[in-house]
Amino acid sequence: MGSEFSIDQKRYLEGFATGVTAARAARGSLPAGGGASLSGPDAIHIAAQDRVTASGKKLNDQEKWKREQHPFDAYARLKQQAKDNAAPKPADNFRWRYYGLFYVAPAQTSYMCRLRIPNGILTAWQMQGLADLADNLAGGYTHVTTRANLQMREIEPKNAVQLLQGIESLGLWARGSGADNIRNVTGSATAGIDPQELIDTRAYARDWHFHILNERALFGLPRKFNVAFDGGGLIPTLEDTNDIAFQAVTIGDGHGVAPGVYFRLALGGITGHKDFARDTGVIVAPDEATEVTDAIVRVFIEHGDRTDRNKARLKYVLDAFGFDKYLELVEDKLGRKLIRVPAEAAAPRPAQDRAAHLGVHPQQQAGLNWIGVRLATGHLTSAQMRGLAEIARSIGDGDLRLTVWQNLLISGVADARVADATAAIEALGLAITASPLRAGLIACTGASGCRFAAAHTKETAEAIAQYCEPRVPLDTPINIHLTGCHNSCAQHFISDIGLIGAKVAISDEDSVEGFHIHVGGGFGVDAAIGTEVLRDVKQDDAPRVIERMLQTYLARRASPAETFLAFVRRHDAAALQQLFASEQSPETVA
Repeated sequence: MGSEFSIDQKRYLEGFATGVTAARAARGSLPAGGGASLSGPDAIHIAAQDRVTASGKKLNDQEKWKREQHPFDAYARLKQQAKDNAAPKPADNFRWRYYGLFYVAPAQTSYMCRLRIPNGILTAWQMQGLADLADNLAGGYTHVTTRANLQMREIEPKNAVQLLQGIESLGLWARGSGADNIRNVTGSATAGIDPQELIDTRAYARDWHFHILNERALFGLPRKFNVAFDGGGLIPTLEDTNDIAFQAVTIGDGHGVAPGVYFRLALGGITGHKDFARDTGVIVAPDEATEVTDAIVRVFIEHGDRTDRNKARLKYVLDAFGFDKYLELVEDKLGRKLIRVPAEAAAPRPAQDRAAHLGVHPQQQAGLNWIGVRLATGHLTSAQMRGLAEIARSIGDGDLRLTVWQNLLISGVADARVADATAAIEALGLAITASPLRAGLIACTGASGCRFAAAHTKETAEAIAQYCEPRVPLDTPINIHLTGCHNSCAQHFISDIGLIGAKVAISDEDSVEGFHIHVGGGFGVDAAIGTEVLRDVKQDDAPRVIERMLQTYLARRASPAETFLAFVRRHDAAALQQLFASEQSPETVA
């Protein structure tokens, strides 16, 4: 036999070698450089994975799936699955989240699609188009999320690709809204219309949004990543719950930089892991925000944990490195030093209003108003979507602004048309006012649509409101957040009262849905992680337990001016447990 291989033999050997390389990558055992090209947008991720395997550690399954086939290289298979109306296997269920699709069985045998709406603002015609898509390709409704975003549900596999195409045809996006990517970019809900804002965040949120979409290297991070811009407006943005928080501040003269408005940089927020973004002492010129954010993310790409999903967030790199080292690496990426100023260089930020996401509020534009519309824990039917779109088009300025409080604003309503807009909103079965309890009632999808949830959250939230409103005469705002699992999409740790889903044992063999309850959480100037005070509360008992907690507060607060937050924070957990256990509701006493 000669020493030369035939063309067919060479092709066979090349194919065999490629298969071995792919198999080794899938096992997480590929050596450094392992035959994969270290050029192009994916090189930074491949190099990070190589460092993991070279150290003797194993990549987690998601890293293996990404390395075996990048999700954006598998679009043809997504189309084939749609043609076959086939559900995805686990690896593809993860990959399709890069397109915004989440197969949520067994809760629902269908996809959920999460959008990208930078700064949470969409037009009336886009909302109208989404309503049509919801009717024709999904479940006929959407949910407003706590990232000022929309989710569509009950999407059969056969409709998934057509839905994605429809979303992009509306000038909207779903790309990168799930899995190990940078999620929807949040900004101030009243950007550009708020009389007290320091800066309009819309341009900066959109610039970062489009930078992500056009830079493939920013997809495939060790885990998901959140970025938010707060411009100092009246409605809280909850930017301190994000991996990167930009907070608008005014810097005075005499601090080594030109006076003016900058973004203060805070890092590492992930309240589901009991941490807020911490101030770095760095300020960023607004037009440099995207460049700085890109550098921060790239350092995370290189050093984030690719072995343990529970530790694969920015917080844990900061905990391991310390802020100074991390920022030095960011400066290396930028090729320059970041600007640091003492805390006293910044003027106090404008105060926020916990109720400003509801009702009528004057804009900075004379004679115009925004109207905050109350939704039932974020739920919108397609008919309501069309109705709100028409109100925004015919009475407002054509925009609808989603908020992190699971509701939306209609902006640009003239003084003379406020009554017309209000009547039209009420005709849709919605309202612009709410009780102190409903105004701050937040709930994730829960067990009705999420396989991770241990309890039904939206349904329980409604039950709490219906039971407590006629029985508890609240005279101060209160936030009650219900989340179904430890992913904490409803951010239960930062609310006055936070409920997290749990399975409650009723016998050695059986359990029912229920919750553990925390109190004393807060955000912004009141930022703190809530303390657990009650465990294993059955779902059916939750309304009565919350009523008892609220009655305890009203009966024992130091004065009518004392908020629920102040009340619970002046007691330790043991004292609160005793108080909540001993207080009887008027109904029980009767």
